[in-house]
Amino acid sequence: MKTITLPEPEKKGGKSVLEALQLRQTNRNISTKALPLQDISNLLWAAFGVNREKASFKKTGRTAPSASNSQEIDLYVALKDGAYLYEATQHQLKPVKEGDFRALSGRGSAAVAPVNIFYVADLSRYDTGPDQPDPWIGEPEVQKSYYYTDTGFIAQNVHLFASSKGLTAWFHNCKREMIAKEFNLGKNQLVLFAQTVGYPE
Repeated sequence: MKTITLPEPEKKGGKSVLEALQLRQTNRNISTKALPLQDISNLLWAAFGVNREKASFKKTGRTAPSASNSQEIDLYVALKDGAYLYEATQHQLKPVKEGDFRALSGRGSAAVAPVNIFYVADLSRYDTGPDQPDPWIGEPEVQKSYYYTDTGFIAQNVHLFASSKGLTAWFHNCKREMIAKEFNLGKNQLVLFAQTVGYPE
């Protein structure tokens, strides 16, 4: 497996935000037809890509917000040939493991759809140092509220992108323990949910 350098994301086109909201829905009947690499590039950028070089806390800005700009949510992407980690700054897919791991996303068409995104929170990204203005960011229950909320922001971006481009998306649970084992995740990494994207049947 090699790193996949994604093409420059297209930042124009598609339906308007209001049209995408009107069309947004969950569709569990997803085709096995592969998505072109350009669509995967656009999808991942819309989900949680870099949209400005300078933002708060001396980091880049992303298409979805996060608590104290922690950017604690990683997108692991399961394609037919293997699992990859989306690296937003380089806009590329870094190989994680060869093989077809789409079935770890769950039942039905999710197991054979072209793209499955696994949302993984990395708790080590929360800055609890003396310069952190959020006095609660080190508390586990507060962190939980942050990473669930931040995942929701990203997932809605995916839904709206799909609606805008004639694709379909399905946000759901997944096989968390198996994913953590297969991807060799660390103790600070928590598998949260999966989202399946493809063409409607």
